[in-house]
Amino acid sequence: MSELDAAGIAEPALRAAYTECRRVNAHHGRTFFLAARLLPARARPAAHALYGFARMADELVDNPEPGTDPAVALDKVAGLVDEVYDGSVPADPVLAALADTVRRYDIRRDLVDAFLHSMRMDLTVTEYATYADLAEYIYGSACVIGLQMLPVFGTVVPREEAAPSAAALGEAFQLTNFLRDVGEDLDRGRLYLPTEELAAFGVDRALLVDARREDRADPRIRAAFAVAVSRTRAVYRRAEAGIPMLRPESRPCVRTAITLYEGILDEIEAMDYAVLNRRAVVGKGRRLAVALPGLIAGLARR
Repeated sequence: MSELDAAGIAEPALRAAYTECRRVNAHHGRTFFLAARLLPARARPAAHALYGFARMADELVDNPEPGTDPAVALDKVAGLVDEVYDGSVPADPVLAALADTVRRYDIRRDLVDAFLHSMRMDLTVTEYATYADLAEYIYGSACVIGLQMLPVFGTVVPREEAAPSAAALGEAFQLTNFLRDVGEDLDRGRLYLPTEELAAFGVDRALLVDARREDRADPRIRAAFAVAVSRTRAVYRRAEAGIPMLRPESRPCVRTAITLYEGILDEIEAMDYAVLNRRAVVGKGRRLAVALPGLIAGLARR
């Protein structure tokens, strides 16, 4: 039985919409896509839809079409979200799948609005002084993703009890992205690692830009990044605490996602924090080795 059949999605246009979201997830979100394979088949289309929407909005900001104003494009998406929550079915396939997922899982409007707000922040805010200053952006760009996924995962406790760990899951993934992508973000004029935290090690934006341009290591950068890695690992521990609160069939997905994404931190450490010009990735072999037991168990449950 296909994922769409398991989820009871029969209408042809809606099946096509979810299929497009699955394609986007498979192409752009390899780690998330692999982890989502461990969800019950009926829950996977919703995971693809939520990823597809997040990716669409993110691309409008990071890789806008030539001649397109990202702010205008985001406003248009916000208007389509109005349709989603008004009960309409937008023509855009990603939004159509989102609309169906929102209704199936009762996903709160404020979580979607907060995500779009953080995407708008990327258009005007280029750096943050402290982690406290960064909190608003992280909530909207990452914590809400974990909170959107929580109804899809399902819980064995009241949902609000599991919410802090779900938010921490998104935060941990985002903090990992900030470290992995620091060089690319600098090229876009953005710096997400808090400047006051970096300054404690004698690091500023100019030093990072020079080190990237010259492709050279600097012990001050290494020390600052090492502390950021340690801080991020602590957030993963908060996320892990929520796994027993999820429905048993969803736990392998989240456990695998944490293992794979925290593996990026392992790769950063193995590279001696030289991430300004190299992208830390978890190799395909390791990804499959981590996910394979869950995939086999899932097949056995069918």
